[in-house]
Amino acid sequence: MLERLGEVLKKATDKIANAIFLDKNLLDSIIRDLQRALIEADVNVSLVKDLSEKIRKAALDERVTEVDKKEHVIKLLHDELLKILGEHKKLKVDEKQNRIMLLGLYGAGKTTTTAKIANYFAKRGKRVAMIGLDVHRPAASEQLKQLAEKNKLNYFIDLEEKNPVEIWKKHKKDLEKFDVVVIDTAGRHSLDKDLIREIKNIAKEISPTESILVMPADIGQAAKKQASDFREAVDVSGVIITRMDSTAKGGGALSACAETKSGIYFITSGEKINDIEEFHPNSFLSRLLGMGDLETLIEKVRSVTDEGKQEKIRKNLESGKLTIEDVIEQVKSMNSLGGFEKIKSMIPGLGNAKIPENVLETQQEKVSKWEHIAKSMTSDEKDNPELLEKQTSRIQRIAKGAGVNVSDVRTLLKQYKMLNDMIKSGISGDMENGISQKQMQKMMKKFGKRMR
Repeated sequence: MLERLGEVLKKATDKIANAIFLDKNLLDSIIRDLQRALIEADVNVSLVKDLSEKIRKAALDERVTEVDKKEHVIKLLHDELLKILGEHKKLKVDEKQNRIMLLGLYGAGKTTTTAKIANYFAKRGKRVAMIGLDVHRPAASEQLKQLAEKNKLNYFIDLEEKNPVEIWKKHKKDLEKFDVVVIDTAGRHSLDKDLIREIKNIAKEISPTESILVMPADIGQAAKKQASDFREAVDVSGVIITRMDSTAKGGGALSACAETKSGIYFITSGEKINDIEEFHPNSFLSRLLGMGDLETLIEKVRSVTDEGKQEKIRKNLESGKLTIEDVIEQVKSMNSLGGFEKIKSMIPGLGNAKIPENVLETQQEKVSKWEHIAKSMTSDEKDNPELLEKQTSRIQRIAKGAGVNVSDVRTLLKQYKMLNDMIKSGISGDMENGISQKQMQKMMKKFGKRMR
C-alpha cells in the first residue's frame, strides 16, 4: 500500500532531522524525491507543486534558527500530507435502524464491500442483515448469498424479481428486527440517467440513513469527478475506497476525495472479509512513515476474535503461560487478518522490516490439523502440554485419535513451546513502546526454523 511513497517520506524526514544545515542542495534533493514519489502515487501535480513550494519557503527562511527550522519543516510536511490524504468520517449507527446504502459504478466492489460492512458491525454486537437490490448484474445476488453463508451473515435476495423497490417491500417487515441493514445496489459503466433514477427511487422508498459511494483506488485522480458527480446527483454522505492494496494510484483517489471534501469512512485492502478498516489520515500517515498504528491493529484483532476467548488469553498472558487452545486461537486470528505481511506496517518500527516470506501464512493449512489434535487431548494435556514432552505413547495416542501423523503433534508442541518461551523471555516487548526490528526479525527467523 503506497510502499514507495512511505519509504521516500521516511527518508525525507530522517534527512531533515539529521541535517546540520538545510542548504539548497539538500533541500533540492529532498523535494525532488518527494515530488517523484507523490506523482508516482498519482497525487495531483498542482498539490505536489504547492507542497514543494511551502517546504522550500519554510526551509529557506533565514529568520528561523536551524533547529526550529527543521522541526517546522517536518511538521509542515506532516500537516500538508494530512491535507492531501483527506478527512476521516465516522460511520455512526445510532439510529433505531441504520440503513446503509452502497452506491457505485461497475467493478467498484460494492457487493464484497456490502459483506465487509455487515461483518464489521456484526463483530461489534449489532444485529445485521444484507439485502441485494442489484437486479442487473446476473451474479450479484448469488455472490451476496455465498459471502453471507460463508461468513454466517443474514441476507435477503430475490432471484426472480427485477424491480429493486419491490424486493425491498417484500422483505421490509423481516428487516425490522435488525439494527443495521446494508443495501447492495446496481452499478453502471457510468453515472447515467437510468442509474440516477433507479438510485433515487430506491432512496425514496427505503430512506437510507447513509448513502455511501464505493470507489476503487485504481481510478486515481478520476475519483474527483466521480465523487463530485455522485454527490451532486444523489446526495452521497461519504466514501469507501476499495483495493488500496493493489495499486500505486491510491494516493490519487485519497487526494481527489480530499479536494471534493468527500469524507472517507473506510478503506479496504484485500478480498478477505476482514480486509476493511476505518480511514484515519493520522494513522495512515503514521504507517507510511514506518511509525506503526497500534490503534488500528488492536481494532482489527477485536474484529476477528471472540471477546470471551481473547479475555481468557489475556489472563493467561498475564500469568505468563498459554494453553494449546490459546496458541491455535492466536494463529487463527493472525490468518484472519491476512497474515503477518498485512499487519507488520501497523507495528511501530516494523514497516520496512525484512521478514521471511509466508512464514505465518503457511500456518493456515496446519490449523485444521491442530484443532483435531486439541480435541484428542485431555484437559490436563491442553493446559499443560509439558506433560507430553517425553511421553511418546501419549503423543502416539493423540495422533491416532486426531487422524494425523506424530510429526503434526510435535509441530504443534514446538509452536506452543516457542510462544511460551517468547512470553517468558520478554521477546514480545512492550507494545506501547513498539517492538524493535531486530527483535521481531529474530523472533520470525526463529519461528520459521521451528515450523519447517
